[in-house]
Amino acid sequence: MTNLPLTFSAEVAQARKDGTPIVALESTIITHGMPYPQNLEVAQQVEADVRDAGATPATIAVIDGTLHIGLDADQLSALAQAKGVAKLSRADMAVCIAAGKTGATTVAATMIAAHLAGISVFATGGIGGVHKGAEDSFDISADLMELGQTPVTVVAAGAKAILDVAKTLEVLETQGVPVITVGQDSFPAFWSATSPLKSPLRMDNPADIARAHQTRAAMGLPGGQLVANPIPQVDEIAASDLAPVIAKAQADAAAHGISGKAVTPYLLQRIFELTEGRSLTANIALVRNNARLASQIAAHLSVSKA
Repeated sequence: MTNLPLTFSAEVAQARKDGTPIVALESTIITHGMPYPQNLEVAQQVEADVRDAGATPATIAVIDGTLHIGLDADQLSALAQAKGVAKLSRADMAVCIAAGKTGATTVAATMIAAHLAGISVFATGGIGGVHKGAEDSFDISADLMELGQTPVTVVAAGAKAILDVAKTLEVLETQGVPVITVGQDSFPAFWSATSPLKSPLRMDNPADIARAHQTRAAMGLPGGQLVANPIPQVDEIAASDLAPVIAKAQADAAAHGISGKAVTPYLLQRIFELTEGRSLTANIALVRNNARLASQIAAHLSVSKA
């Protein structure tokens, strides 16, 4: 790490010095998730949620070839307004840094950066996974393999509901990733609190999740944990309402030849349009909910290190 252009924000540097809890946050939700200024407002709100829960937020991004662990107010605002920002995963993160460019981190890239920075917990909206039709396209997110090798606990509202969630769970099992749903036996479906799929594992409080993270480390097991945190029921969209919307969005994507990294942002935008904005409102609620839980898990990990 000594030769890596990496810098910590003043707030994160102080938290590292004090040994207080830190929660990593991704940046693609800012650059690719919603328009300005709403993206900035949501990023600020999620960071505030982390602080209110007693932890320090570390929003991660590559800016002009430097990997930033935590952004100050000016950097966050500039990133929210930037154009042509790359969407970074494991495959292209190093190239972006080496070329001196700017990129926002996906789940996989944020996990890599968090681990480099010694941060054990990361809050996001939903992970990527196996896309429908992957038996022909082989379109499987690098997030799943990252969870199998990088020791970061990722708090999400499950996998994005546009995916083949059953196959996503199968790949996670193959990768040896613990999939832990909080407080219920049903695996959550991103915008919806429940699904017909049974969660592989269940835990009911952040202290137990933190202990599971530590136990994996003590056993020398590679990889992280996926903590599936259901969206609060007051904020959810019923799965029965979403099913025809998702089907329509996927049909539109196929008709327009959308593929690769462009699939997820296209589908999310199309679902936003078809739900008249309800999907984005739910997305914001679940991200904030995940940030609060991640902060509680990080606090338990921090106490145990003290």
